[in-house]
Amino acid sequence: MPSTFTPHLPSESLVPRVAQLLRDMLVEGVIVPGAKLNERELASACDVSRTPLREAIRMLAAEGLVALLPNRGAVALELSVIDTAHTFEVIAGLEALSGIYAAQRITDSEVNEIKATNLEMHAAFLRRDLHNYYRLNAHIHAAINEAARNPVLSATYKQVNARLQALRFKSNQDADKWREALDQHDDMIDALEQRDGPRLSAILTSHLNAKRDVVLAQLQAKADATAHQKKPRTKPETKSKVI
Repeated sequence: MPSTFTPHLPSESLVPRVAQLLRDMLVEGVIVPGAKLNERELASACDVSRTPLREAIRMLAAEGLVALLPNRGAVALELSVIDTAHTFEVIAGLEALSGIYAAQRITDSEVNEIKATNLEMHAAFLRRDLHNYYRLNAHIHAAINEAARNPVLSATYKQVNARLQALRFKSNQDADKWREALDQHDDMIDALEQRDGPRLSAILTSHLNAKRDVVLAQLQAKADATAHQKKPRTKPETKSKVI
């Protein structure tokens, strides 16, 4: 496990703090999809004992971010290409619905808060600070969802979106796609200010579909590379000598 990951512990109680650290590690690829969670290494990285670590891992298992397997322990979620495509279909629909209701129900102060976060995100983009850019980006999407004032929608969104966080983080590693995503957020802010629900819904759908295309291409390239590595090499045919 890379030693460059620096814990950013908030001030909540210990187990939720550790759970958030583990989420950050999953999102940023410190813990790779399909990897077994090494309790000794993670306890050291989080500077905690194994008891709160295990409780935090159980929290992530309840969220679907890790699987608790017999005789293997906890393993990080790894979505197939098909699973990812299906999950993006659902999250795009949830964000589109959030856009419709948020435009109807958001307050002026909430719009101003999202605008301020968007400006911070622009600054992170200029610094090429992907960690903080993604944190701010996630905050904007969550704020739009919360502004929809629908607790069932919010609960479903959080559960489904958690499965895609690591993949969405990686999708910003392409400079051109990253710039396009930033421009789309400006369009979201404009639609919110105009209280234009259908436009905001369409922008969110387009934004998620663009993310989906990048992520699926990355996953397919990885799957193709893995298949190529596993492909058995055929031995060259040897010609028999004629005596």
